[in-house]
Amino acid sequence: MEPTREPARASLRDIPGWADDQPYEALPALLRSCAAWAGMPAASVLGSAGPGSLAGDWGPACSALRAMGTAPQHRRRRNEWLARLRSTLEDYLLATDHGTGTLTGYFEPTLRGRLEPDEHHTTPLLAAPARPRPLPPRAAIDAGALSGQGLELVWVDSEMDAFFLHIQGSGRVVLNDGTLLRLGYAAQNGHPYIAIGRLLIQRGAIGREAMSMQAIQAWMRRVAPNEALALMHANPSYIFFRPLPGLQPHEGPLGAMGVSLTPLRSIAVDREHVPLGAPVFLSGAEPAPRLVAAQDTGGAIRGRARGDLFWGWSEEAAQRAGRMNQPTRMFVLTPREVPPR
Repeated sequence: MEPTREPARASLRDIPGWADDQPYEALPALLRSCAAWAGMPAASVLGSAGPGSLAGDWGPACSALRAMGTAPQHRRRRNEWLARLRSTLEDYLLATDHGTGTLTGYFEPTLRGRLEPDEHHTTPLLAAPARPRPLPPRAAIDAGALSGQGLELVWVDSEMDAFFLHIQGSGRVVLNDGTLLRLGYAAQNGHPYIAIGRLLIQRGAIGREAMSMQAIQAWMRRVAPNEALALMHANPSYIFFRPLPGLQPHEGPLGAMGVSLTPLRSIAVDREHVPLGAPVFLSGAEPAPRLVAAQDTGGAIRGRARGDLFWGWSEEAAQRAGRMNQPTRMFVLTPREVPPR
């Protein structure tokens, strides 16, 4: 049997669209990856095999990026700094073409909630139970299968909004006194994720070309409440949350890597194919081409070139993310040279 060959890696200069992006906009996200890697043992496995699969592989590239400092204000010096940053990335990293896959978008929604239930706030967002798996599916949990364990973190006023918060994986809840409660992913109930949009397409309720988060929400508002609830229960996957008290309002939620996500510069990937934290270049239509960091994962994000772009937490982010579903060519950037194993 012939040994498995690693995919060929090429210069960043050969990536279509590389010269059209402004990599300095991705630098804060890349430095967050570097900080996370620096806090791990060097042998920590980040994902797929090969260069960049271990936290220690990134030391030289991260040192070079940290040495860049901040961009000067003076125009000529700033242009020189920008050129040096691009050259640094080209000197330390090589690109592997992962081919063309589907790029979707996600965002951090804002819900209205109370710490105690009332007549309007009846849907709980739950912390992860201490009991081991197997855990019940969504329909059973919604019916109270986990009640009495003190898992309720907050009560919100919309079952549909709570459902889509589960899909996004993190969110903000505004309490009655104006306090902002930040929630992040804690665990999942172990049941498979079923895309309800695909079910609506199969039923002929929404055309494939018209499918979006907004289209699903509009359909749910049109039909009877029990019909909308039945659709949500067709997805047995259920997400449990944890409070994130240290995050400021201007900071994004924490991704799977444990770092704050950067709007339009952080992406969720399948870590079976992309090392967690690695730079990724998206080549294609708007909002590509752009350099992003693979700082999150997702239950529906599976495949070598599958990505989910984080848009932020504004209403515009919700609109853009909910409608995003397009082919994009993905290049994964990994260290040109790695320390000896």
